[in-house]
Amino acid sequence: MKKQLLQTAFLLVFGFMLSGAVHAQNQLLIPDTLSGTNFTLNLQNGQYQFYSGVNTTTMGANGNILGPTLIMKKGDFVDIKVKNQLGDTTTIHWHGMHVSAANDGGPHTTIAPGAVWNPKFTVMDKAATYWYHPHLHTHTNEQVSMGIAGLIIVRDNEEAALNLPRTYGVDDFPLVIQTKDFDDNKQIVVPSNSDDVAMVNATIDAYVDVPQQVVRFRLLNGSSQRVFNVGLSDNRTFYQIASDGGLLSEPLSLTRLQLAPGERAEILIDFSGLQGKAVELKSYASEFPNGIYGATNPGMNTSMVLNGYKPNPLNGSDFNLVSFRVGATGSQPVTTIPATLVNVSPIPESDATVTRDLTFSPQTRGMDQLNGKFLINDVSFDMNVINYTIQLNNVEIWTLENNSAIAHPFHIHDVQFYILDRDGNAPPASEQGRKDVVLVKPQETVRFITVFEDFADDTVPYMYHCHMLTHEDQGMMGQFNVVSRVTGVNDHFAENTRLSVFPNPVQGDFLTVKASSVGETILSYALYSLTGEKLLQQKTNLTGELKLNVSNIPEGLYFIKIQTTTGQDVRKIVIN
Repeated sequence: MKKQLLQTAFLLVFGFMLSGAVHAQNQLLIPDTLSGTNFTLNLQNGQYQFYSGVNTTTMGANGNILGPTLIMKKGDFVDIKVKNQLGDTTTIHWHGMHVSAANDGGPHTTIAPGAVWNPKFTVMDKAATYWYHPHLHTHTNEQVSMGIAGLIIVRDNEEAALNLPRTYGVDDFPLVIQTKDFDDNKQIVVPSNSDDVAMVNATIDAYVDVPQQVVRFRLLNGSSQRVFNVGLSDNRTFYQIASDGGLLSEPLSLTRLQLAPGERAEILIDFSGLQGKAVELKSYASEFPNGIYGATNPGMNTSMVLNGYKPNPLNGSDFNLVSFRVGATGSQPVTTIPATLVNVSPIPESDATVTRDLTFSPQTRGMDQLNGKFLINDVSFDMNVINYTIQLNNVEIWTLENNSAIAHPFHIHDVQFYILDRDGNAPPASEQGRKDVVLVKPQETVRFITVFEDFADDTVPYMYHCHMLTHEDQGMMGQFNVVSRVTGVNDHFAENTRLSVFPNPVQGDFLTVKASSVGETILSYALYSLTGEKLLQQKTNLTGELKLNVSNIPEGLYFIKIQTTTGQDVRKIVIN
């Protein structure tokens, strides 16, 4: 009798474990879609039940959590109305999309409570998965963590010609992967390094029914900080078909795919022959080296501490994200993986005319650096400082050097780029397509090449920043203007005769700008290199004369732009 009871108990426990491994608890939320050329997003406060019977305070777009998936077509002119009903200022950024700076939705383009922002633009992007989220300086993490995030699917003729799954919610699924921290009352804690609850599409312990055929998944790492190492529970092969900004040249067979915050990827999984079974999508974080948020140790040195990071069952562990329950084959199924996709043409390195070096470093060096701020080129973000002025159509190489002990996902607005190398080595195949986010590991140097085309605006800047939202909010960000030329500079500009700029060439330490007209005030100046990089900038509000120290500026030809109460003037100057 005792033996029989033990056997019964074993079977019950084993059956419970098996059902837990195969059957997750909650059906995956599939966000609604909006398509066409006119879109309305209502940003609102709400409540959502992450846990049965418990209401959690949230934010969302057109609902309590997340936002609808926007389906756009390349070449269409879209009109978007973003209504702010949050009771607080916000912005909405179209992450990865190539739009003008005024339509980009960065921290300068704020939406006041009760106001409506109405960006309009032609969709110029290749078929891929993009996303939208708030980008209010110092509040990005809060508003994203509370729930405002949505996908954007762009379609084009190249993608349409391929035999790919594309029936939304049937064989083409959005997967917004996140982790959050909840307090004892199941309310979201932000900011926090104790994000011990994994979810997909705001669903904890999620499952989704999929057909026995090839199915497409659009993955977004929408987390504040965590990096995922995506794979399947049976280690079967899946196929990456797209990176951040477009399809790859051919499907890439993988068993693991790293996704840093802000990164997207599209994958195909062949569920043929698996009807009645379940396969888990997991993050294999146990395989991460130290120095990545999500590894056992977030810093390179195992003695480095990040407040709240430990203990956390997700860090350095393998954990489930969503369970795929395989059912019957659907109608008109895709049953094969295509051999080729689209032509991918990286920019030749020889085309680059400008190089820029960006160095990541902790503000507080040493063993406690993970709990402090991080800087780019030794400065923190200032809304009033334009870090770079870039000439329209520049082809540039950006070198990202990480001198900190933790990996940083670097994101740039406006453009897609191609990764040239990591520490001099070719990037993995999964990173050889169009990208707008790249994870730069501790003590690693990454180079990418890009072209700044189509849009110029010397008033509204674009951003570049770490996409760990806590780091971004704390100032690990910079900004740049793309200009058709350094404003007012050409070979035939008219000089303001009220100003004298001397000596020119400059052979000493100082350049003098003098207003000849009585009462004229010099409001500001900016000094540019020939490539358009802003080297010096200052508001002055001086009447009469300004002396500018150029002793640290290398010899060469420059432009100085001077704003006075009577207008703007640009002069060519030579520093010897």
